[in-house]
Amino acid sequence: MFMSVIDNSLTSARYGELAGARVMITGLSPVHGVDIARAFADHKARLVLQTAAGMDEETTALITLLAESAHEIKLFDEPLVTTAEAQKFAQNATQTYGSVDAVINLIPVNAADLAGLQSLEDIESFVAAKLQAASAITRIAANRMRLMLTEGLILNIVVMPDGMTKSATMIGGILRAALATMTRLEAETWAGNGIRINAIGPRANLPGENAPAALASEPEMAAVALYLASKRARGLSGHVFDAEGSLTTCG
Repeated sequence: MFMSVIDNSLTSARYGELAGARVMITGLSPVHGVDIARAFADHKARLVLQTAAGMDEETTALITLLAESAHEIKLFDEPLVTTAEAQKFAQNATQTYGSVDAVINLIPVNAADLAGLQSLEDIESFVAAKLQAASAITRIAANRMRLMLTEGLILNIVVMPDGMTKSATMIGGILRAALATMTRLEAETWAGNGIRINAIGPRANLPGENAPAALASEPEMAAVALYLASKRARGLSGHVFDAEGSLTTCG
């Protein structure tokens, strides 16, 4: 899946201050996050990577590819299913390089995740479970930044599956609303420490409204992540950027 990426150059701007930056990316897999990880690796960042599905052959090849350009890579492959697992990971991972300058939490939603969600209670439970790891990591990473006097970025990204049905679109809207609330509250909590909390979520289309412009590919998402992690975005916090229902890598 990710091999198509290596033959395409990202067209994002260059940010010299990101060389040597400590960037943590969670939920990385050969399907999600490749362009984002590659963009920071190409800027010679020091990466802390958590893989979503262990170290299979494709993931191993991906890490090898990233290591060719990144300043350094530290790898974690334990699952982040429960809040306790996410907290333990975040406490260890954020101290790998002393602190972190940017955290990118990838939150992929698969078609299988949505199957069987019938009642509002089912959907609310699903949304809470889907965001719990990112929420825990956000708070622990932000607190680590505060303790180490680091002005940094935390970006939580929800990616919806291909072929969105009306039901999936509705669930995506509920998930986006919860993501927006979490983003706003965390941004307000950490604003005094220079820590910026932003998100990318599924575009919410209201009946009768024209669809707003949205990120349509993972390379575009990578460009936004780089910008938000740079000095140019120090005034941006509490924002949720629109994305298409599904995002694909280039190629």
